[in-house]
Amino acid sequence: MDMKTTGQDKYGGALEMNQKSNYDATASTRYHVECVSPDGKVKWVEEFDNLVTTAGKNSILEETFRTPVAGTWAVGLKDTGSPTVGDTMAAHGTWLTISPYSNATDPVLTLAAASGGSANNTASKAVFNINATDTVYGAFVKDNTTVDSATGILYGVGDFGAPRAVADGDTLNVTITLTIT
Repeated sequence: MDMKTTGQDKYGGALEMNQKSNYDATASTRYHVECVSPDGKVKWVEEFDNLVTTAGKNSILEETFRTPVAGTWAVGLKDTGSPTVGDTMAAHGTWLTISPYSNATDPVLTLAAASGGSANNTASKAVFNINATDTVYGAFVKDNTTVDSATGILYGVGDFGAPRAVADGDTLNVTITLTIT
């Protein structure tokens, strides 16, 4: 954004100054998902970025700057369909959630301290204990741990490069990196 400021120089004359503001920020999320077979071998690995929804951006602004509240962010798994920027947990009609896992709740997103405009859960991955054969299309971050919940804030959602098969006994380890630049 360019701004034009007018003032007076030390002699009382008109002074114009053009200022360039560079305060734009971008929020992004990077997912790293591993499928581990019952014998402990990594079957496949997928990395992808996601779309940050308007509700997710608004939540960051509200909770971080205006009315900070304690909340629990969690990770969910995505079925088929394409996410849009207007999606919410209550209304994401173009895609579905999926729960081929035995976890009683969706894994909590436990982030390490932010550094350099980024935070991740590398030390505490979101773990899904797979108990069914299915196909997973991606993952998402929301502000509650209820499996297949249709309430709360949907921060972001993203797709794998291609659908991925999971089978009973597999484990999905999801690493998420949140970055604002």
